[in-house]
Amino acid sequence: MHILVFGRGGQLALAMQDQGTKTGHRVTCLGRESLSIADEAAVAGAIAAHKPDLIVNAAAYTAVDKAESEPDQAFAVNRDGTRHIAAAARQADIPFIHVSTDYVFEGGGDRPWREDDATGPLGVYGASKLAGELSIAELGKARNATLRTSWVFSPYGANFVRTMLRLGADRPELRVVADQRGRPTAAHDIADAILLMAPFVADGSAHGIYHFGGAEPTNWHAFAEAVFASAARHGRPIPVVKPISTAEYPTPAKRPANSVLDCSRYLALPGAHLPDWRVGLDRAVDALVAAG
Repeated sequence: MHILVFGRGGQLALAMQDQGTKTGHRVTCLGRESLSIADEAAVAGAIAAHKPDLIVNAAAYTAVDKAESEPDQAFAVNRDGTRHIAAAARQADIPFIHVSTDYVFEGGGDRPWREDDATGPLGVYGASKLAGELSIAELGKARNATLRTSWVFSPYGANFVRTMLRLGADRPELRVVADQRGRPTAAHDIADAILLMAPFVADGSAHGIYHFGGAEPTNWHAFAEAVFASAARHGRPIPVVKPISTAEYPTPAKRPANSVLDCSRYLALPGAHLPDWRVGLDRAVDALVAAG
């Protein structure tokens, strides 16, 4: 299968390249250096030129705090770019999987969020990603699906695991928010989930929105402690990690307190399971330590 991935250079695109190649697929990744997904004609031209069997949109404006002061840029990528890819995929009758986020929810309550729960993003980033989802929904039951995920980490790009390792190397003590809960998710596990979904999206038996994440919900403080426990296997120092509240760590964009996703619909797909994020964490830490 030839897979065309938008978002080259991002965590998920690189993971798709890794996992797709390992499973015998040909993966082509396109990034901003090749085209802007905000350019409708360029997107359609790229899809026509590559003639893939599957299209994955891993491109996104993900600077959550910066989006508050750059809404036009966030919506240009997360709404307009998504619409352009989805429309071109439908026109070419190519299966399409879009990756979205837990930030489409307002984060209240204590039960996991289902796909049909009311959305209510707290900031520009979540609103722009939701707008992208809605642009796909407008196409109806075409051969497309949206995979919402959360707390993505990998050996690539900017993410919580890399940040913790960098800060922990220089500081004996860190303060990390403990009242926000979610599912840490390795980018390579998301890539595997996309590959599992692909044939079901292609034959039309899977469509609409699905949730996917690591098997066990946690909070940022506990996740940080797990990062340092993993790094300790390599002799890295373990700083003291003090739990703090969201109110003690103000940011330009509000974060959902509860962004745990209910993944039951994904689990109903044949062969589906939720991965242990600690296994993915060890692999990511091993790769980061090896890379220096």
